[in-house]
Amino acid sequence: MSSVWGIGLATITTAESAAPDTVLDAWFARVGLGESDADDDPALESYAGADERRAVRTEIVRLSLDLDAPVASTPDAYLRLHALSHLLVRPNEINLEGVFAHLPTNAWTNGGPMLPQDAARLRPMLLRHGLQVQGLDKFPRLTDYVQPEGVRIADASRVRLGAHLSPGTTVMHEGFVNFNAGTLGPAMVEGRISQGVVVGANSDIGAGASIMGTLSGGGSHRVSIGERALLGANAGIGISLGDDSVVEAGLYVTAGSKVVLSDAPRTADGARPTVKAAELSGRPGVLFWRNSVTGAIEAKSRTGHGVTLNDALHA
Repeated sequence: MSSVWGIGLATITTAESAAPDTVLDAWFARVGLGESDADDDPALESYAGADERRAVRTEIVRLSLDLDAPVASTPDAYLRLHALSHLLVRPNEINLEGVFAHLPTNAWTNGGPMLPQDAARLRPMLLRHGLQVQGLDKFPRLTDYVQPEGVRIADASRVRLGAHLSPGTTVMHEGFVNFNAGTLGPAMVEGRISQGVVVGANSDIGAGASIMGTLSGGGSHRVSIGERALLGANAGIGISLGDDSVVEAGLYVTAGSKVVLSDAPRTADGARPTVKAAELSGRPGVLFWRNSVTGAIEAKSRTGHGVTLNDALHA
């Protein structure tokens, strides 16, 4: 993998903070792959300085790093997240080992990050200056750092920095996209895209739908969704969904789910063969649904293209 460079501003706690000289975040005004040939940005100097309200200061940060190496610092972690959200790299293509250890839990205010203990101590000053704590988390909102081109996000609090959103993507109010996850082309997102999950072009993640990630639960399979696929409303998957495939609304398919192959030849006893859903993972042109009479999960092959997005919504 290549290297990445960035020039921007880091937020650092001041001597008045409960934990002086703690780096809270880094915003990179310019980011690129390879070796940097960019000049210093004089405009950034005018934004550097102290903010007594939050007990922080901002300083110029210049960084170049190897994307194959583990995360080594807070600015390092933020530069990798910027690279993902600027679409310089795709999810799962860079080393994010150590990212949680180097991302402090910040009090995210409408004036920028600060230490949670400082937010509690300085509450009267925050109120006087109209600053509100909007969250306590390691990851900030994507749109506070990067404005992805050609993308609609209805509720910015539901998309984290490090999300990879390709032009033509629409994230509706209940949609959620984690870091190191996202879309590889135009897509409708009304459900949850967990860490490590990628969604192919012209696919639709229905309202309330859920896609299993690998951050918890011990799973190692990175789920992906192919092109022109549909994950129905309130459905969910723990397997990959191939191109032109559909999961019926309300149906949750995990790797161990028993699936009846409804269009396969019958066995000697007259029954249809049954397999674990993992055996169908990533296979294109599959329709998953629950038989309303027997309650069994069934699958059969489907032909032709899958869903078609509304061009007016994704132009």
